[in-house]
Amino acid sequence: MNEFDWKNLIDPLFYINFDINGIKVGLWLVLFIVFAETGLFAGFFLPGDSLLFLAGIFSRELIENFMVVESDFLNVTILAALVAFAGIIGNTVGYWFGSKSGYYLYNKQDTFWFKKKYLVQSKDFFEKHGGRAIILARFLPIFRTFAPIVAGIVMMEKKKFMIYNIISSVVWSFSLIFAGHYLYGFLLANYQINLKEHIELIVLFLVVVTIIPVILKFSKKSKGENLD
Repeated sequence: MNEFDWKNLIDPLFYINFDINGIKVGLWLVLFIVFAETGLFAGFFLPGDSLLFLAGIFSRELIENFMVVESDFLNVTILAALVAFAGIIGNTVGYWFGSKSGYYLYNKQDTFWFKKKYLVQSKDFFEKHGGRAIILARFLPIFRTFAPIVAGIVMMEKKKFMIYNIISSVVWSFSLIFAGHYLYGFLLANYQINLKEHIELIVLFLVVVTIIPVILKFSKKSKGENLD
C-alpha cells in the first residue's frame, strides 16, 4: 500500500497510481475524487482538472485494471464516460445536500474544511450566470464544489439542474481526458516528448491556468467591497 503523506492529497499521481497490497485501485479512487470534489463541500481542495488531464495520459493503465480493451479510442471513451457519471452523481448529491441544509450552511462557523465565503461567492457567481454557472463552474476550482450546493439552496428546478449537470459533466470529463490522452500521444509520436516525464510541470501549469480566474474573481469582489 502507498506510503501516505499529507501533501499527497493534492497530488493527482498519488490517486492514479494508488494500490492496496499490490492491487491497483487508481480508477476507483479517481472516480471517488471526482464525486467528492463535486458532491461534498469538503472536497474543494482536491485536484480536479489536473487529475482528469493526467488520467487521460494514464488512461490505459487505469482501465486495464478494470477491463481489457484493445481499442485505444474505446479505452479513453470508457474512462471519460465513467468520470462523467461520477461527476453527475456528485453534483446531484451536492444539489440534494444544498436543498436540505442551506440554512445550516449559512449559519455554520468556518472550519478548515468549510469556508462560508466560498459559499457566498459561489452564490454570487450562480446568480450572475444562472444555469450556465453549473457548466462554467466545472472548470473552476472551489466553484466546482459549491455550485451544485448553491443550486440546491436557491431551489433551482430539478429538471433544469439535471440538464446542465449532465452537459457540464460530459463536457468537463471528455474535454480534459481526451486532451491529456491525445496530446500525450501527439507529442510522443511527433516530437519524442514524453509528458509522463514532465508531470510536475503539467500539474503546475494546469493549477495556474485554472486558479487565475478564481483569483481574479475574488480580487474583483474584494475591490468592490473596499469601494463600498
